[in-house]
Amino acid sequence: MAYSKRSALFAVTAPGLERITALELQALGIRAAAEKGGVSFRGDARALYSANLHLRTASRVVVRLAHFHASTFHELERRARKISWADHLSAQSSVRLRVTCRKSRLYHSDAVAERMYAAIERSCGSITRVAGDDADDTDEAATTASQLFIVRIVNDECEISIDSSGDLLHRRGYRQEVAKAPLRETLAAAMILSSGWKKEQVLADPMCGSGTIPIEAAMIARNIAPGRTRQFAFMRWPDFDEAIWRDLHERAESGATRVGTSLIFGSDRDAGAIESAERNAARARVSEDVHLSVNALSASLTGLTAANPGGGWVMVNPPYGVRVGDPSSLRNLYATLGRSVSREPGWSLGILSADKLLARQTGIALRSGFATTNGGIPVSFLASAKAGDSGADRVVEDGTITRKPRKAGKRRPGRSGVAGKEESRA
Repeated sequence: MAYSKRSALFAVTAPGLERITALELQALGIRAAAEKGGVSFRGDARALYSANLHLRTASRVVVRLAHFHASTFHELERRARKISWADHLSAQSSVRLRVTCRKSRLYHSDAVAERMYAAIERSCGSITRVAGDDADDTDEAATTASQLFIVRIVNDECEISIDSSGDLLHRRGYRQEVAKAPLRETLAAAMILSSGWKKEQVLADPMCGSGTIPIEAAMIARNIAPGRTRQFAFMRWPDFDEAIWRDLHERAESGATRVGTSLIFGSDRDAGAIESAERNAARARVSEDVHLSVNALSASLTGLTAANPGGGWVMVNPPYGVRVGDPSSLRNLYATLGRSVSREPGWSLGILSADKLLARQTGIALRSGFATTNGGIPVSFLASAKAGDSGADRVVEDGTITRKPRKAGKRRPGRSGVAGKEESRA
């Protein structure tokens, strides 16, 4: 497509992460507006490539191709034929369609998909249709090899977008081994970015499983671009500008820093999980930046807080009592977590919880960071409340989100994430 600085782009997020992703884009010098389901922004090819390369909390980035009224199949077909499908596809391309219809006269998604495929074939010639409901993108081979178009018809308004990412952006490439109840990389990054943790501080996950939280923290601390080793759908587009991509990639590689003494720790009582975490850290190239060990929760935190009297952050995704464990048997675990963090001054807790009543067992005053879902389970990220903490908007600085300075005399209520369905606006 002929890119301009005004091309309409959209970063899809999990529900509740919209504001964090918007701040990430702003840190890249891109003006952005958080909406339900994601973040809208405008930009050229450089902005599109940069968003895919650097965003830690987005699920995918799409380009808006068309928006028009369509209450009949005749209108739909006529407008679909005007789209420059050949800018993104060639003959024999594999194409997937995700079609949703709500509150519209055109309510049959399969019939809409058939018209879309016909318009694409009219423009590009023979293509391979990849069938099936791919809403979760669980088939990695299919998402890698095919081009996804997203068609939404709501209130007779049709919006057509093309996915520029390919595999979902949480697939960084390093996590080839997972433990029980895994945490997506994008969600781990959102926890870290919104907590207030600084790379000069200790960060520890005493229930790290396959290591997602400490690995993401190390990548943030070193300013390692999450997309540096992977491929993207836009690389297959006929107008892909390799020179722009090479420049962005080289800048990202040169911008990655080395840290001095590593202050990031991960532990788990499961030796197999730690072995997986070590291999994942090696693939992420942060083995030297993360200390991993086999240890029980209480012993791990007791030693860590005593050895680091200056304080730090404990960042954890404990069992929710929904799929792993039972709430009645988890009260002691949460209480132990709280006692261990409170034992030494200066320590803060960031916790992803499906049960705020259970989280209260920590005995720590917690503020609400954002509400989202993890594996289909509604969860909230809660973090230690600080004196004067009012949940104000934050800005991204040096890889982490910090408080935005307030003008004297002005106050705003706290804000948590906006819950919505992932890809509701894609």
